Amino acid sequence: MKPIVAVYCEGNDTKFAVFTKENGQFRMLKAASVDVFKPGKSGASDNDPLALIDSGGEIALDSIDASGLSTSSDQGAAVFESIVTAELSGIKLHKALFLPVLTEPSVFYSSKNKKTFEGHGLTSEMSTVVDESSSKKKSKNDEVNKVDIADGGSLYAYLSADVPCFKMINSIARLNGKRFYKIQSVKSAEISLSYYVAKKKKFFPDDYSLIVYIGKEYSKLIFLHGRKLKHIGSTLDVGTGNLHTYDVYFSKILLEMENGGIPNLDNIVVCGEDDSENLILSFYGTFPEANVSRLEFESIDVSLLPEEARIKISSYSVPIAAAYEYFEEQSKEYSGINLLPKYIMEEQKIFQFAWHGYLMLPILFFAAIYMTTQILQYNSEINILNQDILSQTNLKQQNLALLSQIEALDQKINNFDQTQTILDSVTVGTEVWGNFLGRVSNFMGKNRNLWARNVLIDDNGEIVLEGHALNKFLLTDFATFMQSATLRKITYDPISSQDAYRFTVGLKVKGIQKAEK
Repeated sequence: MKPIVAVYCEGNDTKFAVFTKENGQFRMLKAASVDVFKPGKSGASDNDPLALIDSGGEIALDSIDASGLSTSSDQGAAVFESIVTAELSGIKLHKALFLPVLTEPSVFYSSKNKKTFEGHGLTSEMSTVVDESSSKKKSKNDEVNKVDIADGGSLYAYLSADVPCFKMINSIARLNGKRFYKIQSVKSAEISLSYYVAKKKKFFPDDYSLIVYIGKEYSKLIFLHGRKLKHIGSTLDVGTGNLHTYDVYFSKILLEMENGGIPNLDNIVVCGEDDSENLILSFYGTFPEANVSRLEFESIDVSLLPEEARIKISSYSVPIAAAYEYFEEQSKEYSGINLLPKYIMEEQKIFQFAWHGYLMLPILFFAAIYMTTQILQYNSEINILNQDILSQTNLKQQNLALLSQIEALDQKINNFDQTQTILDSVTVGTEVWGNFLGRVSNFMGKNRNLWARNVLIDDNGEIVLEGHALNKFLLTDFATFMQSATLRKITYDPISSQDAYRFTVGLKVKGIQKAEK
């Protein structure tokens, strides 16, 4: 299977993770977290590209004036793409499948009736966008890009008009000399993460569970009822980069519980950039009745990752969840949503026709007719040749049958010559032969189960009588009756479906000599 490059775009933080699944083993090959450029950084020179990378690993955009803003942006983007290419070295990206994982503002959600959006994490400003976008959606798309929620309804996911993540992937492709990288599917971060947690955690059907994902700049609150999605809370503008106290989470959680109609919390799953003991203890203090735990990844092989990436494996929870959902879809175990827009599919087509390409269609049509006519003509000639080959084959078989008949007649002629030789040899001692043949005929006349097939004289002047018998015990009587006979050989030689025995008897008769040829 081709490697999957999951790309999680969240604010200025972009995470790359490379996965593969071989022989049922889910394996993580690469992991990288890169911060995109952010404007407003001061104290660096526009002429120094290295100044675009600050001490925290971020790519800073130094904009002294309006004219230098565009140049610095281009430099920052180029450095970002170079860093990504270096981090994913060893992976043949042109043969890989990219899996963008999007969140707000690139993805927004709405209920089926689109009357209320508070229960789905949408701000009031986004409600208008949802109404306008939903009216343009086809019912076919609605059926694909939805997930069933715990209250029996459906939650629909829509892409915004502009998705920077797609442009970023194409920029990396152009940096490596490719027109584009293959984007196989587009996933929702919240929906993929909720599916992964529901699969890996053993929740009771009546449990209310909370998934707390803490990023560098933003955090997510996702609520489950049983093993189904219940409510996606509004994105929190707090993360490890700007968080000073955990109390802000608790007030937001209580607010979202009220908005989502969640009476209590039975389970809390912590993942992301921060899953420390202090965070877990803080949740225990605020929600003492809830079972607080980290999101674990025991089923994933991370042996190829460096130690630093293995320690921070929880920060890649969203890419892991999206890749897991994708592999589940490939194995027909789950049917998730795919937000891949049609214009991306059109751009990734190998053949893209412009207006002059359609002028070629009539030529292709007549060329197809001509080729079909030629093929039919040649097929007719091939059928005639096949008939000739069949007739020649039948003639060959007839000739072979005649040859076999000729060989049988030749064998009979040879036997006649041998018989004639024997008759010539017995002209002397006719009376002896008469007596011998008389005894043989007398015995065989009384015993119908015995008959002779060949008589000859060997080099010792002994008569050799060959024949068949239906009873092997009759042969001993025959040898005794002939007195001077010796039973040389008896072999089992069935005739048709009846048992029979082939024998050879030697008889010493005085006055008989082998004739010279």
